[in-house]
Amino acid sequence: MNPATQGLEGNATAPVLYMALELSNKSWRLAFGDGAKCRQVSVPAADLAALAGAVAKAKERFRLPASARVLSCYEAGRDGFWLHRHLVSVGIANQVVDPASIEVSRRLKHVKTDRLDGDRLLAKLMRHHAGERGGWSVVRVPSIEEEDARRLHRELERLKRERLAHRCRIQALLVTQGVRLTIRRALALRLGNLTLWDSRHLPAELKAELERERERLVLVERQIEQLEATRRERLHNPRSEAERRAVHLMRLGAIGPASAWLLVKEFFGWRAFRNRREVAALAGLAGTPYASGDSARDRGISKAGNRRVRAMIVEIAWLWLRFQPTSALSHWYHRRFGAGGLRMRRIGIVALARKLLIALWRYLEEGVMPQGARLIASEI
Repeated sequence: MNPATQGLEGNATAPVLYMALELSNKSWRLAFGDGAKCRQVSVPAADLAALAGAVAKAKERFRLPASARVLSCYEAGRDGFWLHRHLVSVGIANQVVDPASIEVSRRLKHVKTDRLDGDRLLAKLMRHHAGERGGWSVVRVPSIEEEDARRLHRELERLKRERLAHRCRIQALLVTQGVRLTIRRALALRLGNLTLWDSRHLPAELKAELERERERLVLVERQIEQLEATRRERLHNPRSEAERRAVHLMRLGAIGPASAWLLVKEFFGWRAFRNRREVAALAGLAGTPYASGDSARDRGISKAGNRRVRAMIVEIAWLWLRFQPTSALSHWYHRRFGAGGLRMRRIGIVALARKLLIALWRYLEEGVMPQGARLIASEI
């Protein structure tokens, strides 16, 4: 007998309680089943004692032994992964599901309620446990340390957006009075020296609002400087394997501290890839061909993966053409897309980004240098 089939038969005969969790801010909807019957209950959100009590009552209701296995699932979302870690810690085999991968009705309007969503998720869980594959995508849950390592560059990303918003607000307020100003640093901004279009002083209320905006901008700029200094120090004295990989990546021309840090912390530092297709798919750089009957066309990349990695590798691809002009990838791009117009070059840069991401993966995993690329002395 096939070992895989034998394992499925063993799972089918052992008593199992299935549990699908539909999470919301105030309450959690729990859908239970034993393979034949189903029931649903609600518990207060994040009430772990109520959750444990509901599981125990469900076992009694379905006449399952107290030692019966519990298989559960919930959709990835606002609650993150803490619930998954709790469920695993109490012996429940849990899976976090990508909500975008779950099949839904293709009708223009279809009924959607928490009860129906719970039933559908429970049915998917049972089918998945029975051996069906392809019904959904399971999220790779990072460890607490791996998840925490992503906070620095994500906070920097948010702060830089906030810095831009404050600068644009100050400039917009001044433009309404005929004053045009380029802001480089908030500390260098002297509002007392500004005058209106007719050389009069700024109105009192406008000046007060501008001063408050400037104070917030000063705070944001100071926090950005602190985080960037922390990143430089940790790259100068790497404390983990991921940070050592980032330093190794920076030896390639066209890759600086920000891009190396993001690629490693989001991608190469904690994920294991089996082949190049997985690398491209997780970045959302996989193609989405459409072929039906006589119609066949390419609808571009899927954009279903990590948006931060996808945006960064496209940016690196432009820099690669500039700082690695003798590499095989740069020659391929110029030969294939260089003679085309702007649209073709933009399409080509995405194709180059896919090839480049795979090349960087092989560089880190197998030590294979991208053909024709040059190494530099990295500056942190």
